[in-house]
Amino acid sequence: MAQPEYLRIAADLRRRISSGEFGPGDQIPTLPDLCEHYGVSQTTIRNALDLLRNEGIVESRARAGTRVRARPAIHRMAADRYRSTPGGKSTPYTRDQGIGWTEYRLDKRFERVQADPGLAALFECEVGERLLARHFVFHDNDQPTQMSTSYVRWSDVAGTPVADPINEPWPGGTKAQLATLGIRVTTITESFTAGMPTDLEAATLRIGSGVPVLRYTRKHIADTGRVVEVAHPIVRRGDTTIVEFRIDLDD
Repeated sequence: MAQPEYLRIAADLRRRISSGEFGPGDQIPTLPDLCEHYGVSQTTIRNALDLLRNEGIVESRARAGTRVRARPAIHRMAADRYRSTPGGKSTPYTRDQGIGWTEYRLDKRFERVQADPGLAALFECEVGERLLARHFVFHDNDQPTQMSTSYVRWSDVAGTPVADPINEPWPGGTKAQLATLGIRVTTITESFTAGMPTDLEAATLRIGSGVPVLRYTRKHIADTGRVVEVAHPIVRRGDTTIVEFRIDLDD
């Protein structure tokens, strides 16, 4: 079966952009020019450009035409990012992004909830246990790059600075927070999936609906074996995130 014309044109424009013919910030030819170049109707060109916009490759603004979007930097998430760093202000997120404290902004909203069956399974607790849900959007120089909901047990944090959003962001991140409560975290687990963004994820991260996202669930586990924090999910755009693992093998 023949490929629809708009897909063929989108593929050719994608190739021209990746080859550098149109660089970041460059204006794509006008609608009439594209119609003449490809010999198709304006509707076909619009469908092709809509596809590229959804993929986050181009953006259109009123009276400014369609331009190639600057591609965000690639960020590597190393397995050792949760290790403590003596001195200074940092978190695993700022280390992932390679940014300083002044370049980091965190939107936050806290609420008390009860563990549903899914969260109870993650915490290995009873359904209905009281939790503190902390909703975060992480910004790198005003660009939202990560969103998450982090849950901690209300019995651990009630009446402490950890339960007050005014103290976020917290230098050292969750591991350092829990240490102030006498909770020693010795294990962190992460499990990853990938997919297309929900409408909320696309809007929050300012990405097209065609840009895949990486979702992962993180657990902080204390030296007693008790799960003391669950982030479910953490969401990042998938096309600019590389997850790195190092596995040392004994011969």
